[in-house]
Amino acid sequence: MIIVPVTITIVTAFICLLILWAVLGRTTGLGFSDSEDFQEAQGTITLAVKEILRTNPDDQQERLHSLSRLLDDASMSVIIQADGKELYQYGAADAKDALLITAIDAMGEGGFLSTTDRSLFADTLVSKGRTYQLYLFSTPRRYAYTTLKVVFALSLLILVAVIVLSVYATNLFLTKFVFQKINQPLNILTDGVHQIRDGNLSYRIIYEGDDEFAAICADFNEMAVKLKHSVEQTRLHEESHKALVAELSHDLRSPLTSIQAYVSGLLDGIAPTEDARHRYLLTIQKKAEEIQHLVSQMLLFSKMELDEYPLHLEPMDLKRELLQFFSEAQPDYEVLGLDVTYELCDAHVKADRDALHRVLTDILDNSVKYKTKQQGVMHVVLSDTGDGYQLSMTDDGPGVASNSLAKLFDLFYRESASRQNPQMGSGLGLAIVAKIIERMGGAIRAELAYPHGLSLLISLPKECEDVPNTDR
Repeated sequence: MIIVPVTITIVTAFICLLILWAVLGRTTGLGFSDSEDFQEAQGTITLAVKEILRTNPDDQQERLHSLSRLLDDASMSVIIQADGKELYQYGAADAKDALLITAIDAMGEGGFLSTTDRSLFADTLVSKGRTYQLYLFSTPRRYAYTTLKVVFALSLLILVAVIVLSVYATNLFLTKFVFQKINQPLNILTDGVHQIRDGNLSYRIIYEGDDEFAAICADFNEMAVKLKHSVEQTRLHEESHKALVAELSHDLRSPLTSIQAYVSGLLDGIAPTEDARHRYLLTIQKKAEEIQHLVSQMLLFSKMELDEYPLHLEPMDLKRELLQFFSEAQPDYEVLGLDVTYELCDAHVKADRDALHRVLTDILDNSVKYKTKQQGVMHVVLSDTGDGYQLSMTDDGPGVASNSLAKLFDLFYRESASRQNPQMGSGLGLAIVAKIIERMGGAIRAELAYPHGLSLLISLPKECEDVPNTDR
């Protein structure tokens, strides 16, 4: 934007100076600035005159006239005398010429004579018995002021015109090839910003150029994706919060109503005997424990949602840990009507021991709640998948509908049968299990078992793999 107009202006100014110098040198003799230049020119003319004077006298006038162009180019005038009489004269005379001739004749041998504004060269030539006097006049530093003004004015006009044209051409080039190239992507980006501002978070910029704006448009689209995800997450959290309040209110209402009824019965004396009052108090205690368990699970889930529940991951021999857990828990679950069998391979992972026990306990408790036989079965298999380990826990219960598999780990999700009976579960257990497994760098999914039942498949990375740091 700067170099092009400046370069054009400098080149044009240089060309104008050359033209000015050439014009002044040709028309005014500005090129002969000192006596050495004048002497060089007169030497050339003197040689030419000598050659002419050696020719036939009848042809001398015509041939001398042919020197006029050479004299004009040198801005000189000439006087040639033959035996004291003027033979040839060309060029403009000056009032001081006669004085200069008298002065140089007085010197006797000719030569060079110069004043401040006029120079004279005189020489005596002898040819064919005749004596010739050659007088060459020049005004080296005198030039036409009017011509100089005209040439200078034209040069200045040309220079100004070139500057204006170069600026205009540069502006036209920038507007067509630079500003428009920038303006179009800016308009695309502006339209994209307006779309996002107006709530169209699904809008994506389509830009096919391969320049700096391509990266900006890609970043804009990535920003839009993240913004949409953030808005959706915020909406889901709000819906989750509303569902949390609604479900918590629903699940607390039943035990609280029971407690209130049994307390009223005690106060009203409905239980006349000590055994009846004892049964009432046991029921109140059980309902209070249900409330405590529900509130405890809700508090745990909220802490995990807010990343305020730290997990202390440490290297663990998973096979040994599972053997110890099931050997201790198996008798208790047999009493509850659930037989636990297992097949375990060698495995080393990073996990939180207490959190892992909670996961196993919640899954086993779920199987106890939903079993349809007097004695149910839970079969546990730990296998190596190559890039990690899979812990499969399969029961022989009723299972779930196939369209409910993906929702089992959602907060407060319960199938309609369990929803009618709050004692069958709060819908928090598997949601907490999924959170814990996720925090340990793994994943959990559900599958239907054959011929009936439910399989929960837990994937955990091997100990050598990176596991997100959850300590806070």
